[in-house]
Amino acid sequence: MRIVVWLARAFLFFVLFAFALNNQHDAAIRWFFGYEWRTSMVFVVLAAFALGCVAGVLAMLPSWWRHRRVARRRATDDDPGAATDTSQLVVPPPPEHPPRDGI
Repeated sequence: MRIVVWLARAFLFFVLFAFALNNQHDAAIRWFFGYEWRTSMVFVVLAAFALGCVAGVLAMLPSWWRHRRVARRRATDDDPGAATDTSQLVVPPPPEHPPRDGI
């Protein structure tokens, strides 16, 4: 299975690498007040992808925080003393290993 995963990663890398090589022409992004950004198309696509990832993570954060808060509340409601009381924990002794001869 590891080989299949590595082959898929290699395939994806080479596809994206070929995409980058095929899109080396200049692109101009025109902003307000006459400001212009000129760079390769690859960087424009990479910047758009990165901004999309950041926007997706930021859009997900409130929901993630809410679910985390609910899960924490449910964990403390099920067993109120479990989250704070560690005095009843029993730690088993380490297993004894037979002595090694000849070392």
